[in-house]
Amino acid sequence: YQRLDMIALNEHGTFSEGDVLRGKVTLALIKQISAESMFVKVTGDASVHWTKRVNDRTYTYSADHRYFKLKQPLIPEWAKALTLILSISDVIPPGTHVYDFVFNLPSCGMPSSFRGSHGKIVYKLTATLARSWRLDRTVEQELNFNSRSIPNLLTFLLQQICTTNKEMGFFSKGNVQMDVILDRRVFAPGETIAVVAKINNSSSSEMTPKFKLKCDIVYRAQGNTNHESSTIAIVSDQCVTPRTQKTVNCALQVPRDLGLSIQNCNLISVEYRLKAYLDISFASDPKVVFPLLICPHSMIHGGAARPHSASAAGGPSNSDFPPPAAAARPYPAGATGGTLNAINSWCTPSDPQWDLSVVTRCYFSVLTFKLLQK
Repeated sequence: YQRLDMIALNEHGTFSEGDVLRGKVTLALIKQISAESMFVKVTGDASVHWTKRVNDRTYTYSADHRYFKLKQPLIPEWAKALTLILSISDVIPPGTHVYDFVFNLPSCGMPSSFRGSHGKIVYKLTATLARSWRLDRTVEQELNFNSRSIPNLLTFLLQQICTTNKEMGFFSKGNVQMDVILDRRVFAPGETIAVVAKINNSSSSEMTPKFKLKCDIVYRAQGNTNHESSTIAIVSDQCVTPRTQKTVNCALQVPRDLGLSIQNCNLISVEYRLKAYLDISFASDPKVVFPLLICPHSMIHGGAARPHSASAAGGPSNSDFPPPAAAARPYPAGATGGTLNAINSWCTPSDPQWDLSVVTRCYFSVLTFKLLQK
């Protein structure tokens, strides 16, 4: 059987642009097997899909976007070439074999992980073991990706004050004014949104201050959109009586499992807003709306500028070719590889993209090895 383990960068097990992803694949065998290839890859993809019925017809909308794909062999790729040309497979003996891998995630801006009713953004780690005349053995693990690509973050860290005025209508006389103050408009999951509302009720009506945290999701495909809106939290305060002034302090809790804002995806956008309003009977409600950002805790409290790790091995790339061989440990100490390992000293290519001449040299080396056996 095959088991995949991943070493997380922090206590939350999250990853971001430019981070180094390190881990290991553990292959535990009861008996020896012949393997064509074994590799690990990490991918980032976004996709949307929904249907809409109009009269008697059903329309389907879908779209996909790949952000990156990085691949690294755990058994050298030229082993598979030998298998195809010479019908030789590498032999892995019984026991537990550990293969280390390392990837540098691309540093370009990418959206955070997301799963919704009509779409998803998924970053996934996959290890595959290929064997002749057998189904590939594959294990997968999703990565919790938190984007640090928020170009307008500083503006959301500033205090903002919004004011609304309403002249009362037929059922009441006078007017009402409400000033709403937010110290900042960016929060992390689990934090508390502190709102201060100063209400001057100069009318003859009673009114109740209410505060809502709302989420708006938009899916896009083939020139069409699908909108979703939901209320995350709502808080009400005590009634404000006529001809009075009142200062309301409200605390709205951001759920710990709330998804992050997504502004940099062409298929899916996730936006949050805080709505503060006065609930007045038989009248339209005066309101103010604050756009909010939900982002990782480190972005708000000093971790936004932490440097990206960079190394020569496994650097950022959109190529399917593996990083330099030094990034992986293809064979555990003491492991044997049958005929293929016996000829490794004669034909180990220095470049993953080796040509047919190397295969030819390996072919003659195999013949020589077989003659020596006789």
